[in-house]
Amino acid sequence: MGKVLFKGMTLIDGTGNPPIQNAGMLIEGEKILKVGKAEGLEIGEGTQVIDLTGKTLMPGIINSHVHVIMEPIGDPFSLMAKESIAKTTLRGAANLKKLLKSGVTFFRDMGGYEYIDIELKKSVNEGFIEGPEFLVSGKVLTMTGGHGYLMGRECDGVDEVRKAAREQLKAGADVIKIMATGGVMTPGVEPGSPQLTKEEIQAAVEEAHKAGRKTAAHAQGTTGIKNAVMAGIDSVEHGIFLDDEVIEMMVEKGVYLVPTLVAPYFIIEYGEEGGIPAYVVEKSKRVMESHLESFRKAYKAGVKIAMGTDAGTPFNYHDKSAYELKLMVEAGMKPMDAIVSSTKVAAELLGIEKDYGTLEQGKVADFIVLKDNPLENIETLLQVERVYKKGKLVE
Repeated sequence: MGKVLFKGMTLIDGTGNPPIQNAGMLIEGEKILKVGKAEGLEIGEGTQVIDLTGKTLMPGIINSHVHVIMEPIGDPFSLMAKESIAKTTLRGAANLKKLLKSGVTFFRDMGGYEYIDIELKKSVNEGFIEGPEFLVSGKVLTMTGGHGYLMGRECDGVDEVRKAAREQLKAGADVIKIMATGGVMTPGVEPGSPQLTKEEIQAAVEEAHKAGRKTAAHAQGTTGIKNAVMAGIDSVEHGIFLDDEVIEMMVEKGVYLVPTLVAPYFIIEYGEEGGIPAYVVEKSKRVMESHLESFRKAYKAGVKIAMGTDAGTPFNYHDKSAYELKLMVEAGMKPMDAIVSSTKVAAELLGIEKDYGTLEQGKVADFIVLKDNPLENIETLLQVERVYKKGKLVE
């Protein structure tokens, strides 16, 4: 494939460095050859030039927490229970396209159903269907009757949790998702209650790590978060009730936080009128303020924060990932830090930073083009003008 030069735009490279004005980015095939000021950038004969004067160019968004097979209606689980595996799979394929068109070029799926997520990933990698690249977790590990049991792998005791983790690895999981606490979406469980024990979580972590895979804990209550962090977890998902002690532990151990602020926000916004079960709305209202306060404390303390939305939960649309950045900025995060959380930091969490997450020489040409500068107007990320995946324009 020939070389293509994008020039004249403001370029945000995802590293946190100041934007480059009147920038140039030269790509060939899937890779970035050069990034810098447009003037003086050697391009060679036959290079196609695309003028993006007045636009902003930045890395594609990396969403660290998605449920691609879930439809973001009032009660996603009821729909999944009624429809066939084939239809759920087709729904997942449609959601992949929505994610990609909205500017998400890589993501991490945090809990599938009957290993559909793993087959969808293979299909994208084979070029059979179109979508972002993504990591998969297979079935979530949860105690009997625990959060997510409707679509997860129920397991009790250290040996059974260890076996369950091995099953996910055998099936092709890239990351092991562990339910350390209750949650909002499962009936009959409390968001703050600890569920799998520290020892049980540790068994799953050991199995994942010795296979070279990462782990993530759905962890909302303080005790459960501490159990997960002490067990060696790589990321805490949600982190609703963080106290100073566990924040200090997370900083010390380098544990990432994936806040998913939009998940309870949209549940409260649409409410029972949107068909969301009353118990889900009630629990979301109870946790929302603590969720925001925990995010603010973690950010101030220097916890590594990766952007994730929990897309697929009620009215948490697959093509609205950027709404999470909007909420993070409204909660006090600097716009540049919010962008870095959805590019460089997210790539580091996923373990893909060698090739993805920033616009630098030698990396994969995953990027988006915006009408306005998101540092001045973060909401421009909700209306992405163009998406390029591996150097190709997404049609």
